[in-house]
Amino acid sequence: MPEPYRFLISGGGTGGHIFPAISIADELRRRHPDCAIHFVGASDRMEMQRIPDAGYNITGLWIKGIDRKRPLSNWRFPFQMASSLIRSHLLIRRYKPDAVIGTGGFASGPLLLAAKQRSIPILIQEQNSFPGITNRWLSSKAQSICVAYEGLDRFFSVERTIHTGNPIRKDLLNSEKTREDCLKSFGLNDRPTILVLGGSQGARAINHALRDAYLQWLEEGFNVIWQTGQLYIDALKREIQPADGLWMDAFIGRMPEALKCADLVISRAGAGTISELEVLGKAAVLIPSPNVAEDHQTHNARALVRDAAALMIAESDLSSALFTTVLELMKDERKRRDLEKNALERGRPDATEQIVNAIEKMIER
Repeated sequence: MPEPYRFLISGGGTGGHIFPAISIADELRRRHPDCAIHFVGASDRMEMQRIPDAGYNITGLWIKGIDRKRPLSNWRFPFQMASSLIRSHLLIRRYKPDAVIGTGGFASGPLLLAAKQRSIPILIQEQNSFPGITNRWLSSKAQSICVAYEGLDRFFSVERTIHTGNPIRKDLLNSEKTREDCLKSFGLNDRPTILVLGGSQGARAINHALRDAYLQWLEEGFNVIWQTGQLYIDALKREIQPADGLWMDAFIGRMPEALKCADLVISRAGAGTISELEVLGKAAVLIPSPNVAEDHQTHNARALVRDAAALMIAESDLSSALFTTVLELMKDERKRRDLEKNALERGRPDATEQIVNAIEKMIER
């Protein structure tokens, strides 16, 4: 019998890199229950907790990204890169992977470079409509590049690029609860519902705009489910009194239920979130973060706006535009349905399966 497959996977720094990596690992394990999977990440980033929580082992590398705002702080980078490249070679020699998979983030660089130097098949998964520097740098070394957006052949080889979409969490598609049951789980009545997502850490600008808007939305007869992020929940709870139709907390532990409740989603424009909204066919107002590398959230949001699959508000325009934009959209059911239809047409619910198909094709024995 052939030996079980072995995989090294690297993706981290943000949830947008980590969760696709976990989804790919889960599908590999589903198809090949005896396969061995080991993760590689940056030693001080969130993957060091999230990957073990998902049931996988991980090794941390001493690596950070380049700080473009403070160039003098990058003097350690050559030493970190050299250390991480040596460590990656040792990991590859130890685990002898059949393939190495990178979903972006600092640690992908040295691991995939070491894999290329040892002639091990490489697959890159790019989540955004504007690729990050690590994936652009490594793309020439990869056998397959799985992308979520059309038109990335201006960055990657046409022959090696596969349009798969982004992996999404399976629990989003498997919820059997009715919308009414989901609303009850948040203590809400059956009314049109606005879901506000600022990310796990929260978004200061979105929270600030919501303080000025949520009461008027409640008065219009809408529910508001508001994820504030951990950094802002204490201050907001001191300012905002409980109200009928309002659910507010730092995190949403029942995201499938929250999304089923939502008639409209207000959100950042991270690639993972957008992919989930597309697969579920949700109308959305996207507010790209201006603080991410290479402004990729704005590129992501514009791709949906071009297809009339979402609206976009720049963070600088939130205070003047958020309330009226959302109110008009909530009162215009036909426009919301058009956004939902166009978003759904962009969705790729089989993305994870297509990515693993590409991995299997690379390593056919």
